[in-house]
Amino acid sequence: MSSIRIPPNSTVEIDRIEGDLHVAENSTVKAKDKRFITIAGAIHCEGDCTFDCSVSALSLRGRDGEIIVNGDLLINKSVRVTADGSLRVEGNLSAMEIEVDKELYVGRNLTAEKVDVGGKLGVGGDAKAEDIDVGGKFEADGKVETEKMDVGGSFRGKGTVKAGSVNVGGSFHSEAEVSLKILDVGGTVEILGNAEGANIDVGGKLTVSGNLTLTGKLDVGGLAELSGKLNAKSVKVGGALRARRIETITSVDVGGEIATVEGLKASRVKIGRRGKIRGVVVAEEVMLEERAEAEDIYAEILFMEERAGAKNVYVKRVRLENGCRIMGELQYVEELRAEKDVYFAVEPKKVDKLPAAPI
Repeated sequence: MSSIRIPPNSTVEIDRIEGDLHVAENSTVKAKDKRFITIAGAIHCEGDCTFDCSVSALSLRGRDGEIIVNGDLLINKSVRVTADGSLRVEGNLSAMEIEVDKELYVGRNLTAEKVDVGGKLGVGGDAKAEDIDVGGKFEADGKVETEKMDVGGSFRGKGTVKAGSVNVGGSFHSEAEVSLKILDVGGTVEILGNAEGANIDVGGKLTVSGNLTLTGKLDVGGLAELSGKLNAKSVKVGGALRARRIETITSVDVGGEIATVEGLKASRVKIGRRGKIRGVVVAEEVMLEERAEAEDIYAEILFMEERAGAKNVYVKRVRLENGCRIMGELQYVEELRAEKDVYFAVEPKKVDKLPAAPI
Protein backbone atom coordinates (compact mmCIF):
# COMPACT_ATOMS: atom_id res chain seq x y z
CA MET A 1 0.00 0.00 0.00
CA SER A 2 1.59 3.30 -1.11
CA SER A 3 1.12 6.54 0.80
CA ILE A 4 1.79 10.11 -0.31
CA ARG A 5 3.14 13.03 1.73
CA ILE A 6 2.53 16.58 0.56
CA PRO A 7 5.04 19.10 1.95
CA PRO A 8 4.07 22.48 3.46
CA ASN A 9 2.97 25.36 1.22
CA SER A 10 2.40 23.08 -1.78
CA THR A 11 -0.27 22.62 -4.44
CA VAL A 12 -0.61 19.06 -5.74
CA GLU A 13 -2.91 17.33 -8.23
CA ILE A 14 -3.88 13.70 -7.59
CA ASP A 15 -6.67 11.30 -8.55
CA ARG A 16 -6.47 8.06 -6.53
CA ILE A 17 -4.19 6.90 -3.72
CA GLU A 18 -4.16 3.27 -2.59
CA GLY A 19 -2.70 4.14 0.83
CA ASP A 20 -2.81 7.16 3.17
CA LEU A 21 -2.51 10.84 2.30
CA HIS A 22 -0.49 13.14 4.59
CA VAL A 23 -1.00 16.86 3.97
CA ALA A 24 1.22 19.45 5.66
CA GLU A 25 0.14 22.97 6.61
CA ASN A 26 -0.87 25.60 4.05
CA SER A 27 -1.11 23.02 1.26
CA THR A 28 -3.78 22.59 -1.41
CA VAL A 29 -4.89 19.33 -2.98
CA LYS A 30 -6.62 19.30 -6.37
CA ALA A 31 -8.12 16.55 -8.51
CA LYS A 32 -6.59 15.80 -11.86
CA ASP A 33 -10.08 15.58 -13.35
CA LYS A 34 -11.04 18.81 -11.50
CA ARG A 35 -13.81 17.04 -9.57
CA PHE A 36 -13.03 14.06 -7.31
CA ILE A 37 -10.18 12.24 -5.56
CA THR A 38 -10.30 8.84 -3.84
CA ILE A 39 -8.08 7.88 -0.91
CA ALA A 40 -8.20 4.18 -0.07
CA GLY A 41 -6.66 4.82 3.35
CA ALA A 42 -6.75 7.74 5.78
CA ILE A 43 -6.18 11.46 5.30
CA HIS A 44 -3.92 13.19 7.85
CA CYS A 45 -3.81 17.01 7.88
CA GLU A 46 -1.49 19.26 9.89
CA GLY A 47 -2.54 22.92 10.15
CA ASP A 48 -4.59 24.67 7.46
CA CYS A 49 -5.31 22.44 4.45
CA THR A 50 -7.53 22.88 1.38
CA PHE A 51 -9.05 20.27 -0.91
CA ASP A 52 -10.18 22.03 -4.08
CA CYS A 53 -12.47 19.13 -5.07
CA SER A 54 -14.69 16.40 -3.66
CA VAL A 55 -12.95 13.75 -1.53
CA SER A 56 -13.59 10.13 -0.59
CA ALA A 57 -11.50 8.38 2.08
CA LEU A 58 -11.51 5.75 4.80
CA SER A 59 -11.04 8.33 7.58
CA LEU A 60 -9.93 11.93 8.13
CA ARG A 61 -7.65 13.26 10.88
CA GLY A 62 -6.70 16.90 11.36
CA ARG A 63 -5.22 19.20 13.99
CA ASP A 64 -4.09 22.78 14.65
CA GLY A 65 -5.94 24.46 11.79
CA GLU A 66 -8.86 24.59 9.39
CA ILE A 67 -9.56 21.94 6.77
CA ILE A 68 -11.54 23.22 3.77
CA VAL A 69 -13.19 20.91 1.24
CA ASN A 70 -14.61 22.71 -1.81
CA GLY A 71 -16.93 19.85 -2.67
CA ASP A 72 -18.31 16.72 -1.00
CA LEU A 73 -16.51 14.85 1.77
CA LEU A 74 -17.42 11.14 1.91
CA ILE A 75 -15.74 9.27 4.78
CA ASN A 76 -16.37 5.56 5.36
CA LYS A 77 -15.48 5.58 9.06
CA SER A 78 -14.65 8.61 11.21
CA VAL A 79 -13.66 12.27 11.06
CA ARG A 80 -11.59 13.74 13.91
CA VAL A 81 -10.30 17.31 13.87
CA THR A 82 -8.61 18.10 17.18
CA ALA A 83 -6.33 20.66 18.86
CA ASP A 84 -8.76 23.54 18.31
CA GLY A 85 -9.21 22.62 14.64
CA SER A 86 -12.16 23.33 12.32
CA LEU A 87 -13.69 21.68 9.26
CA ARG A 88 -15.52 23.41 6.41
CA VAL A 89 -17.23 21.33 3.71
CA GLU A 90 -18.96 23.27 0.93
CA GLY A 91 -20.90 20.23 -0.29
CA ASN A 92 -22.25 17.12 1.46
CA LEU A 93 -20.54 15.47 4.43
CA SER A 94 -21.10 11.84 5.40
CA ALA A 95 -19.29 9.67 7.95
CA MET A 96 -20.05 7.23 10.74
CA GLU A 97 -18.59 9.46 13.47
CA ILE A 98 -17.61 13.14 13.32
CA GLU A 99 -15.66 14.94 16.04
CA VAL A 100 -14.52 18.55 15.57
CA ASP A 101 -13.00 20.63 18.36
CA LYS A 102 -13.91 24.14 17.21
CA GLU A 103 -16.31 24.64 14.28
CA LEU A 104 -17.95 22.45 11.65
CA TYR A 105 -19.72 23.93 8.65
CA VAL A 106 -21.47 21.84 5.96
CA GLY A 107 -22.82 23.68 2.93
CA ARG A 108 -25.31 21.00 1.95
CA ASN A 109 -26.41 17.81 3.77
CA LEU A 110 -24.83 16.26 6.86
CA THR A 111 -25.26 12.51 7.46
CA ALA A 112 -23.67 10.58 10.32
CA GLU A 113 -24.33 8.29 13.26
CA LYS A 114 -22.69 10.61 15.80
CA VAL A 115 -21.67 14.28 15.55
CA ASP A 116 -19.66 15.98 18.32
CA VAL A 117 -18.66 19.64 17.85
CA GLY A 118 -17.04 21.67 20.60
CA GLY A 119 -18.00 25.10 19.27
CA LYS A 120 -20.42 25.83 16.42
CA LEU A 121 -22.20 23.53 13.97
CA GLY A 122 -23.67 25.05 10.81
CA VAL A 123 -25.54 23.05 8.15
CA GLY A 124 -26.80 24.61 4.92
CA GLY A 125 -29.02 21.62 4.06
CA ASP A 126 -30.47 18.72 6.06
CA ALA A 127 -28.83 17.21 9.14
CA LYS A 128 -29.44 13.55 9.97
CA ALA A 129 -27.63 11.76 12.81
CA GLU A 130 -28.42 9.43 15.67
CA ASP A 131 -26.61 11.65 18.18
CA ILE A 132 -25.74 15.36 17.84
CA ASP A 133 -23.69 17.05 20.59
CA VAL A 134 -22.72 20.73 20.17
CA GLY A 135 -21.00 22.81 22.84
CA GLY A 136 -22.04 26.20 21.44
CA LYS A 137 -24.44 27.02 18.58
CA PHE A 138 -26.22 24.72 16.13
CA GLU A 139 -27.77 26.31 13.02
CA ALA A 140 -29.50 24.33 10.26
CA ASP A 141 -31.17 25.63 7.09
CA GLY A 142 -32.83 22.31 6.23
CA LYS A 143 -34.52 19.49 8.13
CA VAL A 144 -33.02 18.08 11.32
CA GLU A 145 -33.59 14.43 12.21
CA THR A 146 -31.96 12.88 15.27
CA GLU A 147 -32.63 10.57 18.20
CA LYS A 148 -30.64 12.68 20.66
CA MET A 149 -29.52 16.30 20.46
CA ASP A 150 -27.59 18.16 23.17
CA VAL A 151 -26.66 21.81 22.56
CA GLY A 152 -24.92 23.89 25.21
CA GLY A 153 -25.82 27.28 23.73
CA SER A 154 -28.53 27.80 21.13
CA PHE A 155 -30.31 26.01 18.29
CA ARG A 156 -31.82 27.73 15.23
CA GLY A 157 -33.51 25.72 12.48
CA LYS A 158 -35.31 26.78 9.31
CA GLY A 159 -36.67 23.33 8.48
CA THR A 160 -38.72 20.76 10.36
CA VAL A 161 -37.26 19.12 13.45
CA LYS A 162 -37.89 15.43 14.17
CA ALA A 163 -36.13 14.21 17.29
CA GLY A 164 -36.22 11.94 20.29
CA SER A 165 -34.59 13.81 23.17
CA VAL A 166 -33.48 17.45 22.76
CA ASN A 167 -31.60 19.33 25.48
CA VAL A 168 -30.56 22.97 24.93
CA GLY A 169 -28.90 25.13 27.55
CA GLY A 170 -29.91 28.49 26.08
CA SER A 171 -32.50 29.00 23.34
CA PHE A 172 -34.36 26.82 20.82
CA HIS A 173 -35.77 28.48 17.67
CA SER A 174 -37.52 26.63 14.85
CA GLU A 175 -39.13 28.22 11.80
CA ALA A 176 -41.11 25.06 10.95
CA GLU A 177 -43.00 22.23 12.61
CA VAL A 178 -41.41 20.29 15.46
CA SER A 179 -42.00 16.64 16.43
CA LEU A 180 -40.08 15.24 19.39
CA LYS A 181 -40.36 13.12 22.49
CA ILE A 182 -38.62 15.36 25.03
CA LEU A 183 -37.60 19.02 24.81
CA ASP A 184 -35.67 20.49 27.74
CA VAL A 185 -34.49 24.10 27.30
CA GLY A 186 -32.96 26.29 29.97
CA GLY A 187 -33.90 29.62 28.38
CA THR A 188 -36.44 30.32 25.63
CA VAL A 189 -38.30 28.31 22.98
CA GLU A 190 -39.84 29.75 19.82
CA ILE A 191 -41.61 27.49 17.31
CA LEU A 192 -43.10 29.06 14.17
CA GLY A 193 -45.54 26.27 13.42
CA ASN A 194 -47.23 23.30 15.10
CA ALA A 195 -45.40 21.18 17.67
CA GLU A 196 -46.03 17.72 19.09
CA GLY A 197 -44.29 15.40 21.50
CA ALA A 198 -44.34 13.90 24.98
CA ASN A 199 -42.81 16.35 27.48
CA ILE A 200 -41.57 19.95 27.21
CA ASP A 201 -39.67 21.70 30.00
CA VAL A 202 -38.68 25.36 29.50
CA GLY A 203 -36.95 27.49 32.10
CA GLY A 204 -37.98 30.83 30.61
CA LYS A 205 -40.43 31.60 27.80
CA LEU A 206 -42.26 29.34 25.33
CA THR A 207 -43.84 30.71 22.14
CA VAL A 208 -45.68 28.54 19.59
CA SER A 209 -47.36 30.13 16.56
CA GLY A 210 -49.53 27.04 15.93
CA ASN A 211 -50.96 24.19 18.01
CA LEU A 212 -49.05 22.29 20.72
CA THR A 213 -49.99 18.65 21.37
CA LEU A 214 -48.27 16.67 24.13
CA THR A 215 -48.92 13.21 25.51
CA GLY A 216 -47.15 14.19 28.73
CA LYS A 217 -46.33 17.35 30.67
CA LEU A 218 -45.70 20.98 29.76
CA ASP A 219 -43.60 22.78 32.39
CA VAL A 220 -42.65 26.43 31.80
CA GLY A 221 -40.95 28.66 34.35
CA GLY A 222 -42.08 31.97 32.88
CA LEU A 223 -44.49 32.70 30.01
CA ALA A 224 -46.16 30.17 27.70
CA GLU A 225 -47.89 31.77 24.71
CA LEU A 226 -49.61 29.88 21.89
CA SER A 227 -51.54 31.17 18.89
CA GLY A 228 -53.41 27.87 18.57
CA LYS A 229 -54.64 25.10 20.85
CA LEU A 230 -52.81 23.42 23.72
CA ASN A 231 -53.48 19.75 24.45
CA ALA A 232 -51.42 17.99 27.13
CA LYS A 233 -51.65 15.53 29.99
CA SER A 234 -50.73 18.25 32.49
CA VAL A 235 -49.54 21.87 32.45
CA LYS A 236 -47.51 23.84 34.99
CA VAL A 237 -46.54 27.46 34.29
CA GLY A 238 -44.88 29.83 36.74
CA GLY A 239 -45.96 33.05 35.02
CA ALA A 240 -48.66 33.37 32.35
CA LEU A 241 -50.34 30.83 30.06
CA ARG A 242 -52.10 32.09 26.93
CA ALA A 243 -53.68 30.03 24.14
CA ARG A 244 -56.74 29.96 21.96
CA ARG A 245 -57.97 26.87 23.78
CA ILE A 246 -56.48 24.63 26.51
CA GLU A 247 -57.38 21.02 27.21
CA THR A 248 -55.56 18.68 29.61
CA ILE A 249 -56.25 15.20 30.93
CA THR A 250 -55.22 16.03 34.49
CA SER A 251 -54.15 19.44 35.81
CA VAL A 252 -53.40 23.04 34.92
CA ASP A 253 -51.36 24.87 37.57
CA VAL A 254 -50.44 28.50 36.79
CA GLY A 255 -48.90 31.09 39.06
CA GLY A 256 -49.86 34.31 37.29
CA GLU A 257 -52.40 34.40 34.44
CA ILE A 258 -54.45 32.06 32.28
CA ALA A 259 -55.97 33.60 29.16
CA THR A 260 -57.99 31.77 26.48
CA VAL A 261 -60.39 32.66 23.69
CA GLU A 262 -62.37 29.41 23.54
CA GLY A 263 -61.85 28.28 27.13
CA LEU A 264 -59.95 25.90 29.40
CA LYS A 265 -60.96 22.30 30.12
CA ALA A 266 -59.12 20.12 32.63
CA SER A 267 -59.59 17.75 35.53
CA ARG A 268 -58.04 20.23 37.98
CA VAL A 269 -57.29 23.95 37.61
CA LYS A 270 -55.28 26.06 40.04
CA ILE A 271 -54.41 29.75 39.74
CA GLY A 272 -51.89 31.33 42.08
CA ARG A 273 -52.16 34.21 44.55
CA ARG A 274 -53.35 37.41 42.84
CA GLY A 275 -53.55 35.48 39.58
CA LYS A 276 -56.15 35.99 36.85
CA ILE A 277 -58.14 33.69 34.58
CA ARG A 278 -59.55 35.18 31.38
CA GLY A 279 -61.97 32.88 29.56
CA VAL A 280 -64.33 30.15 30.67
CA VAL A 281 -63.06 27.29 32.88
CA VAL A 282 -64.54 23.78 32.84
CA ALA A 283 -63.09 21.33 35.37
CA GLU A 284 -63.79 18.78 38.05
CA GLU A 285 -61.96 20.89 40.62
CA VAL A 286 -60.99 24.58 40.54
CA MET A 287 -58.92 26.44 43.12
CA LEU A 288 -58.44 30.20 43.21
CA GLU A 289 -55.74 31.22 45.66
CA GLU A 290 -55.89 34.44 47.71
CA ARG A 291 -57.04 37.50 45.69
CA ALA A 292 -57.11 35.56 42.43
CA GLU A 293 -59.77 36.47 39.85
CA ALA A 294 -61.69 34.43 37.29
CA GLU A 295 -64.56 34.78 34.88
CA ASP A 296 -67.10 31.95 34.32
CA ILE A 297 -66.45 28.66 36.12
CA TYR A 298 -68.12 25.28 35.56
CA ALA A 299 -66.90 22.70 38.08
CA GLU A 300 -67.69 19.82 40.39
CA ILE A 301 -65.84 21.53 43.25
CA LEU A 302 -64.74 25.18 43.59
CA PHE A 303 -62.53 26.50 46.39
CA MET A 304 -61.85 30.25 46.58
CA GLU A 305 -59.37 31.57 49.13
CA GLU A 306 -59.67 34.97 50.86
CA ARG A 307 -60.71 37.91 48.68
CA ALA A 308 -60.75 35.87 45.48
CA GLY A 309 -63.32 36.79 42.86
CA ALA A 310 -65.30 35.24 40.00
CA LYS A 311 -68.04 36.23 37.60
CA ASN A 312 -70.57 33.42 37.00
CA VAL A 313 -70.19 30.14 38.91
CA TYR A 314 -71.93 26.81 38.17
CA VAL A 315 -70.83 24.06 40.57
CA LYS A 316 -71.90 21.08 42.64
CA ARG A 317 -70.04 22.20 45.74
CA VAL A 318 -68.35 25.50 46.56
CA ARG A 319 -66.40 26.94 49.47
CA LEU A 320 -65.80 30.70 49.70
CA GLU A 321 -63.40 32.17 52.26
CA ASN A 322 -63.58 35.66 53.81
CA GLY A 323 -64.07 38.56 51.44
CA CYS A 324 -64.72 36.55 48.26
CA ARG A 325 -66.79 38.17 45.51
CA ILE A 326 -69.20 36.61 43.01
CA MET A 327 -69.99 39.33 40.48
CA GLY A 328 -72.58 37.38 38.48
CA GLU A 329 -74.81 34.44 39.39
CA LEU A 330 -73.91 31.39 41.47
CA GLN A 331 -75.76 28.13 40.92
CA TYR A 332 -74.92 25.06 42.99
CA VAL A 333 -76.36 21.56 43.35
CA GLU A 334 -75.17 20.16 46.68
CA GLU A 335 -73.37 22.57 49.02
CA LEU A 336 -72.45 26.24 49.46
CA ARG A 337 -70.08 27.15 52.30
CA ALA A 338 -69.41 30.88 52.60
CA GLU A 339 -67.44 32.59 55.36
CA LYS A 340 -68.07 36.18 56.49
CA ASP A 341 -68.02 39.26 54.23
CA VAL A 342 -68.64 37.28 51.03
CA TYR A 343 -70.27 39.43 48.35
CA PHE A 344 -72.93 38.06 45.99
CA ALA A 345 -74.17 40.34 43.21
CA VAL A 346 -77.10 37.94 42.78
CA GLU A 347 -78.57 35.71 45.49
CA PRO A 348 -77.05 32.20 45.17
CA LYS A 349 -79.45 29.58 43.80
CA LYS A 350 -79.56 25.89 44.62
CA VAL A 351 -80.62 23.93 41.56
CA ASP A 352 -81.25 20.32 40.60
CA LYS A 353 -79.30 20.61 37.35
CA LEU A 354 -76.57 22.95 36.18
CA PRO A 355 -76.50 24.53 32.74
CA ALA A 356 -74.36 22.71 30.17
CA ALA A 357 -70.75 23.79 29.97
CA PRO A 358 -69.83 25.60 26.75
CA ILE A 359 -66.81 23.34 26.04
